[in-house]
Amino acid sequence: MIFRREFAAYFSTPLAAVFLAVFVAVSSGMTFFVSNFFDRAQADLSSFFTWQPWLFLVLMPAVGMRLWAEERRLGTIELLMTLPVAPWKFVFGKWLAAFAFAGLALVFTMPLWITVNVLGSPDNGVILASYLGAWLMAGAFLAIASCVSALTKNQVLAFIGAVIVGFLFVMAGFDLVLAAVRPWAPDVILQAIASMSFIGHFGRITDGVFEASALVFFASLIAFALWLNVQILDARKAA
Repeated sequence: MIFRREFAAYFSTPLAAVFLAVFVAVSSGMTFFVSNFFDRAQADLSSFFTWQPWLFLVLMPAVGMRLWAEERRLGTIELLMTLPVAPWKFVFGKWLAAFAFAGLALVFTMPLWITVNVLGSPDNGVILASYLGAWLMAGAFLAIASCVSALTKNQVLAFIGAVIVGFLFVMAGFDLVLAAVRPWAPDVILQAIASMSFIGHFGRITDGVFEASALVFFASLIAFALWLNVQILDARKAA
C-alpha cells in the first residue's frame, strides 16, 4: 500500500516525465559528447557509468527530498504516525518506491546498451553488473536523502543536506580528502575513510570486479540510513 501510494505520487504531476527525460538526455550527452565516445573508438559504456555517481549526487536527492519533508509540510506525518503501522514499514515503503523510480530511470538509458552492441562487441556481463551496481548506489543516495528529508519540512533544505552528505561519501576516497586527514590521523582512520568512497566501490564494479565488499557496503549504508530514518521518526513521535 505504502509503496503503491508513493510510486504513483511520482507520476501525479509531469515532473516524473521531466526528470526521466532530463536524466536520459544528460546521461547520453555525457556519454557521447563530454566523454568523446566516438573519438575513443571503443564500444563500451565505461564513459556512461563514470558520470553516474556525479549525476546521482544531484538527481537522487531531488527524487528523495520530498519523501518526508512534504509529509511534514502538509502536516500528514502526524496522521501517519497514528496509524497502526510500524514506522519502519513507512520508511521502507517510501524508500522502495524511490528506489523503483531510480531503477526505471536506469531502464530508460538501456538504448545506450543496445547502441554499443550495434557498434561493437562490449562485455555485456560487465555492463549488466555496472547497471546493478549503479542501481544499488542510487539506493544508497536515496536512503541518505530520505533520512535527511525526515529532519525538515523544507524540501530545498532536504535537497541541500542530502547533496552535502552524499558529496562526502563521493569524495571520501580522493587524495585531496585523504591528504587533509593524513597528517594527524593513523592509517586505520585513513583506510576507514577511503573505504567509504562511493566512487571507489562503484569503480571496481564497472571494472568488472563485482566484489562482495561493494555489495555489503552499499547494502549496509542503506540499512543504516533507513534505521536512522526510523529513529528520527520515533523521536518525533515521542515528542
